[in-house]
Amino acid sequence: MIKKAVGLFIALSVCSPFTSAQQARISEPVMRAHLSFLADDLLEGRGTGQRGGDLAVRYLETQLSIMGLQSLPSDNVSGYRQSVRIVGSKTLPESSVSFEINGQTYTPQLGSDIVFGSSGGEADVAFDAPVVFVGYGVRAPEERWDDFKGVDLKGKLLVMLVNDPQPTAEEPHRFAGKALTYYGRWTYKFEEAVRQGAAGVLLIHTTPSATYAWNVPQTSFSHERFSLANNGNAMEGWMQDSVAQQLFSRAGANLDQLRTRAETRDFAPVVLNAVAHVKLKSQIRQVEQFNVLGMVPGTDATLKSQAVVYSAHWDHLGIETQPDGSTHIWNGAVDNASGAASLLAMAQFAVAHPAKRTQIFLWPAAEEQYLLGSAAYVNNPPWPLAKTAADLNLDSMNFVGKTRDIGIEGSEHSSLHASAVKVAKQMGLQIATAAPDLGGAFFRADHFNFARFGVPAFNVGSAVFSGDGHFDFIEQDHSNAGAKMLGFKNDYHTERDKYHPEWDLSGMQQQAQFTLNLGYEIANAKTMPVWNNDEAFGKNRH
Repeated sequence: MIKKAVGLFIALSVCSPFTSAQQARISEPVMRAHLSFLADDLLEGRGTGQRGGDLAVRYLETQLSIMGLQSLPSDNVSGYRQSVRIVGSKTLPESSVSFEINGQTYTPQLGSDIVFGSSGGEADVAFDAPVVFVGYGVRAPEERWDDFKGVDLKGKLLVMLVNDPQPTAEEPHRFAGKALTYYGRWTYKFEEAVRQGAAGVLLIHTTPSATYAWNVPQTSFSHERFSLANNGNAMEGWMQDSVAQQLFSRAGANLDQLRTRAETRDFAPVVLNAVAHVKLKSQIRQVEQFNVLGMVPGTDATLKSQAVVYSAHWDHLGIETQPDGSTHIWNGAVDNASGAASLLAMAQFAVAHPAKRTQIFLWPAAEEQYLLGSAAYVNNPPWPLAKTAADLNLDSMNFVGKTRDIGIEGSEHSSLHASAVKVAKQMGLQIATAAPDLGGAFFRADHFNFARFGVPAFNVGSAVFSGDGHFDFIEQDHSNAGAKMLGFKNDYHTERDKYHPEWDLSGMQQQAQFTLNLGYEIANAKTMPVWNNDEAFGKNRH
C-alpha cells in the first residue's frame, strides 16, 4: 500500500508490525530529492563554521520534525541538536618554515611544497627547533615497537613517515600485514607528537604511503581547520617527498637509507644537521556546530533502553572566495550528501516501523575535520554507550548502480559480521571480496569513534573506496561501472564532487536498504552484538 507522510511520499510494503528485514522499502525518489538539495550550490558545500553548514543543519532538523522523530532525552540535546564547540584555525599567507643548514637557508614554498597549520589554538606561533627524524613515529607495545627509544624530543621539530612499518617475509602479519593500522594514520602521528612534547611535526608525503595524492593535504590545509580543544600541536603539517629529499641531502643525510632503517625495531631518532625556523600566523575563531539527531523509540519494554545508531556526516569542505571575487564550492555530493540523504529516507521508514530496540539517527558535524562531531558525541553521549548496540555508518555511497554483492569490510571485528552475512543472504546478495585496507578506511569515518569507545561499528557497504573496483555491478557494461567508481578517487575532495541528475542511484538505494535491514536485525535480536575475543576495542566500552 502507499502511505502518505507529511511533506514526502514513500512506497511501503504492507507490513504490520515490522517483522522481516526483507519487507522494508526505501524510496529512491526520496533519497534523490534530499541528495540533490544537500549537494546544491545553495548550501555552499556545507562547510564547517560556514553559512552552508548552518543551512544543512536547519534542513535536517526540519525533515526530522516533519517525519516525526523524537528528540533524545538528554541534557546535552536541544530539540534535534547536540552542540559541538570547536576551534577554527586558518594558516595565513605570511607563514613560513625555513631550514638553516650549514649556514644556508632552504625555504620550501607554502602550498606547493609544504602545508602546515596549528591545532593548538594560537594565533601567532614562532620558534626555532632542531629537526629530528623519528621514522614512522610509532610506539606500539603489542608489536614490540618504539621509534622513540626514550629520547627527549621536547621542543624538537619531528619529521615522520606516514603509514606503518611494512610486513616482511619473517613477519608477514606485523602491523596487520598490508592493511593500514591506526598507527599509520596521520591523526595518530599528530597525536603522538603532542605526547612527545614536540614543538611541531611534519609528515613526508608520497602517494603510495598516504594512499592519496598531494592535493588531499594541500586542500585540507588551504581551508580553515578545526579541533575540539586547544590541546593539539602548535605546528603540524606535511611536506612533499621531494622537499624531504632536499632537506635530508642538504643536511648530509640519505632519506632512502633512513627509510630502510625505519623498517627495523632497532631504529632510533636521528638528529639532522638542520634547524627549523617556524613563523606561523593563523586566523583563530571559536565556533559552535551541531550534530543533528533524533530517535524512534523501541517497542519492547526492556530492550527499548538499548539503541542502534545509524550515522552519516552532513558536512563537506564548504566555499572559498578568491581575491578576484570568484568562488569555489566543494559540494561533496558523494562525500557525503549521499549518506546524509540516505539516512533521511531510512529514518522516514523507521518512524512508521519501530523495532524492539530504540533506533537513533545521527548526522555528525565536522567529519571532514577528522571526525569531531562523532568525537563530541562519544565524549558526552546523549545515549549511554554501554547500552548502544552498534553504530552503522554511511559515507560516500554507491552512485554508479546496483550490485550483486555488498561490502561489509570492518564488520569482521565483531559479531556484526555474522549479522551482516545473514541479512545479505536474505536480500540475495553475495559478500564482496575483501581487499586489504591499504588506506585505513576503518579509521577514516565516524564509526571509528564509536569503535574506539567500545561500541561495535563499521562503515557499511561502500564501494567508493574499495581499492580496485571489485564490486560485481549488475550493469551490462561491468567495466564501465567499475571505471566510474574508481574514477571518483580523482574527484575526492575536489570541486568535481558534484551531483549529476543522470546518476543511477539503485546502488545507493540498495546500500541504504541493506544498512536499514541490518539495523533491524540488530534492533530485534535477543542480545547486543559483541566484539571478538582478541579485539582491543572490546575492552573500551564505557
